[in-house]
Amino acid sequence: MLDRRKFLIQSALAGTGLILGGGLNALAKSPNEKIIIGAVGTNSRGFYLARMFAVLPNIEVAYICDVDDNVLAKTIAEIEKLSGKRPKGFKDVRKLLELKDLDAIVIATPDHWHAPATLMALQAGKHVYVEKPCSHNPAEGELLVAGQQKYGKLIQMGNQRRSFPNVIAAMNELHNSVIGRVYFAKGWYAANRKSIGNGKPAAVPAYLDFDLWQGPAPRKNYMDNLVPYNWHWFWHWGTGEALNNGTHELDVMRWGLGVNYPTKVVSAGGRFAFNDDWETPDTQTITFEFPDKKAMLWESRSCNPFEEQGSSRGVIFYGEKGTMVIPGGDDYKIFDQENKLVREVKTSIQKADTTNTMGAGEKLDSLHLVNFAEAIRGKSQLVSPIQEGFRSTLLPQLGNIAYRTGRALHCDPSNGHILNDADALKLWRREYAPGWEMKL
Repeated sequence: MLDRRKFLIQSALAGTGLILGGGLNALAKSPNEKIIIGAVGTNSRGFYLARMFAVLPNIEVAYICDVDDNVLAKTIAEIEKLSGKRPKGFKDVRKLLELKDLDAIVIATPDHWHAPATLMALQAGKHVYVEKPCSHNPAEGELLVAGQQKYGKLIQMGNQRRSFPNVIAAMNELHNSVIGRVYFAKGWYAANRKSIGNGKPAAVPAYLDFDLWQGPAPRKNYMDNLVPYNWHWFWHWGTGEALNNGTHELDVMRWGLGVNYPTKVVSAGGRFAFNDDWETPDTQTITFEFPDKKAMLWESRSCNPFEEQGSSRGVIFYGEKGTMVIPGGDDYKIFDQENKLVREVKTSIQKADTTNTMGAGEKLDSLHLVNFAEAIRGKSQLVSPIQEGFRSTLLPQLGNIAYRTGRALHCDPSNGHILNDADALKLWRREYAPGWEMKL
């Protein structure tokens, strides 16, 4: 078991510099630096995150929390297999957060739970790794920023490209004018999602606590095409493809352009591929204008997998002296103004699996988790603190608000707030089930 753990850790960290000059011991010098983690929401992406944390040095995934008995049992068994220690299971995150030895939680629940669970954790004195999007709506994101400042615990959002070494290098090159002044960026995501059909009311499966699954959201009846994944496409619980995947590209584009809040947001699209219960757009474009003559465009095709630049997702930056392409993983290309390839940088860690809904690849994604752990130990700064995560989450949220209202949004470039549009402002926040309201 120990040999397997060491192999998995070495594989995850090889090529990053984290195992040089001291090896694994550099990350695990003292038992006092051990971090006790609880994983919350462990189907799909949460299962993947729990596995990655479980093989990192001096981290114990001691607790698993999920409202689905089958998912809970599966995750507990997997973590025990990887670590040699059996984690304790919980259904209710509120009970988990009462534990004194718990240092941090990892949240990969449905989107409507992300911000409420994060705030609960902060108030319980725990650090948080929360999957993107950090919030279901802009008001929740602002609350998390304020909550982090009030309670002083760390919040890292799961926009893991912030930790990819070559993406970091690409951003440094952009900021050092490798293609001159960068003024426009384009991002895309393409998939081959199928119809979710028309759901029917059904009895809640015995293994699922649907009341806890809904948690902060006002109650709706169980439908047979909602759980475990299709909630993404319902506004009540999910946030659509723009936040499910677009957050990644929009984060990289915002980073590369060096912008924060837009002045104008426009979106178009719809549920074009199928006639079913899917509410959010399966085909969508969002354009953003920023101060200093900068702009970006994001495009999604949830149901058509045709690739651009040989990838199902990616980002292109356009500058006065050339172009940079980052095709979804940890690689990039630089072209001059005559479209000649000047340089290509390829990953030495792992080729990203851009179509995998669980993650781009454990070796790459683990870097973001290592950064979170080292920040808890006081040895590093977060590469994606909630202040940055909120700004990148706000962009697709504004895009969805523009889509739902059917008109352009004009925003305050100092904070992203929507100006002079009462209907759009109604979508800035949500209603909660009684007793579940988020309060600092």
